[in-house]
Amino acid sequence: MSGHEFQHHFAESGGVDLSDRATNLNEKAYGELRELASRYPQPRSALLPMLHLVQSYDGRVSAAGVEACAEILGISAAQVSGVATFYTMYHRKPAGKHHIGVCTTALCAVMGGDAVLDAVEAKLGVSAGAVTADGKFSLERVECNAACDFAPVMMVNWEYFDQMTPQKAAQLLDDLAAGKQVQSPRGATVTSWQEAERVLAGFPDGRADEGPSAGPASLAGLGDLKPGEIPTGVPAAKKRAPRKKPAAEPAAQATAAAVKAEPAAKPAPRKRTAAPKAETAAKPAPRKRAAKKQEEK
Repeated sequence: MSGHEFQHHFAESGGVDLSDRATNLNEKAYGELRELASRYPQPRSALLPMLHLVQSYDGRVSAAGVEACAEILGISAAQVSGVATFYTMYHRKPAGKHHIGVCTTALCAVMGGDAVLDAVEAKLGVSAGAVTADGKFSLERVECNAACDFAPVMMVNWEYFDQMTPQKAAQLLDDLAAGKQVQSPRGATVTSWQEAERVLAGFPDGRADEGPSAGPASLAGLGDLKPGEIPTGVPAAKKRAPRKKPAAEPAAQATAAAVKAEPAAKPAPRKRTAAPKAETAAKPAPRKRAAKKQEEK
């Protein structure tokens, strides 16, 4: 091997385990699934939030959840499974009470994301993609958390924890394991992964306003502005005047006016001429038989 082969971190691929029939879906869950489907003009558009709701009950995308979604939406189980196995936020095996995601892509990697992941793996005693024996934590290597201005980033139940170090990551895990209250610096108080999944499904928990919507790194340079004030160095947006057609030359204008004023003469209709008759070939004059010479007397 050259060392330049394509590498990925999604060794577990494939469909949902349909042999595992365990489920916590009940009548309330089915009612909520139907409610989600009713929110969209096209019911099948509700599939993504419905799968999050299934995870909030079963801790994964279960076989029963796949079949429930298919039945309610009027699509096949294969179509549901195709979506569930395409997006990495849907788990085909039970996740832990707290799902930990460490970004190791691009800027996070440059800023120490790999060291943070190594520290978390050592602390939990499992590798990325696994669940701890007590079921408290599951770990995932995340392909970009879309928070490059706070790299390296770590997530707990989809809540951001910014500018992490191995030491900060270890302390955060200790607090979660001890059941202490933990709040994201840019989000809500951490609950559990399954509760977070219910929020993603479209059932708010009332915690949306617990944290700021953006952190200082995202708002740098905007803190001292008054409402409506434009940052220094940024030109004000100007309203564009309607585009005018270039004026034509006077001679061209006169010619155009004359042409417009004079109606175009209609071409004379073409007369059909009779096709000339082919001249008949002159018949050769009948040959006169020469009178027989009188026999000489």
